[in-house]
Amino acid sequence: MSEAIDPLAEVVALLQPAARFNKSVSGAGPWRVQRTEPGQSFYAAIVEGSCRLLVDGMAPIVLTAGDFVLIPSVHGFAMASLEDPRGNDISDDNPPPLLPNGEYRLGTVKADAEVRFLVGHCVFGSPDSSLLISLLPRLVLVRNERRLATLVRLVSEEFRAQRPAREMILARLLEVLLIEALRSGTGPTASPGLLRGLSDTRLALAIRRMHESPAEAWSVVRLAKEAALSRSAFFDRFRREVGVAPMEYLLSWRMALAKKLLLRATAVAEVAQQVGYSSASTFSVAFGRHVGVPPSRFVQEQLQAPAA
Repeated sequence: MSEAIDPLAEVVALLQPAARFNKSVSGAGPWRVQRTEPGQSFYAAIVEGSCRLLVDGMAPIVLTAGDFVLIPSVHGFAMASLEDPRGNDISDDNPPPLLPNGEYRLGTVKADAEVRFLVGHCVFGSPDSSLLISLLPRLVLVRNERRLATLVRLVSEEFRAQRPAREMILARLLEVLLIEALRSGTGPTASPGLLRGLSDTRLALAIRRMHESPAEAWSVVRLAKEAALSRSAFFDRFRREVGVAPMEYLLSWRMALAKKLLLRATAVAEVAQQVGYSSASTFSVAFGRHVGVPPSRFVQEQLQAPAA
């Protein structure tokens, strides 16, 4: 009997995530940092103290020691002190000072730190990262997770220790931290996306079947049967929990797999067959409509692209 497919593991493997450590930050007094870099994936691990996360369209979230937040695609948010910042904004024109201990200080310099956290950007090696990121929640917030808190502590200790191979160890720890956050971020409190869909036992059955057999001639009716739900109940529940319609999710997954196969020099006709298309021409039309370029052009552009 073959081993069950893990959709989250498949998405993470295709994303090829790496967490680039940017800086250790401390804050005191009033401060606010607005982040709007489009296309960037942001993370923060709270080491000690508390601060606020302000995400557009959501109520403010108080972050405390041990919390880890991941925003797969920056869409406009800010981090701020618990105290009203009163215009004490940090920007490119007003960058935070670097303290002798290697921390960047937000707010008042000559005061004891009220919060310490590690911040950075995630990078994804996949040529299809934007598509795959769209399958993830808008916000992943993990708290009260002992394993994650341990990883945050290890990252903090490694950053401060200045030991040999420090950058290599930090990179590996942060990569594990990122994957652990994705794994721990499932549940009904997660924002719509793959993680929340997998926490729904009925929807998870259908999602796993799509991942197990992407070439199958799936329809909403067949997927609803896998989930033991009526067609309408399945469709509404899937769109509410995952954030997209079932067939839209299936198309996104098929195209992500197709890109991986094409970059392995798999023939277009074989790729078409493996992702559920009856012919190479039908697949090429769908691929071009979805990606913007035909398969051959996509491969050529990826091979000519400079290494990250």
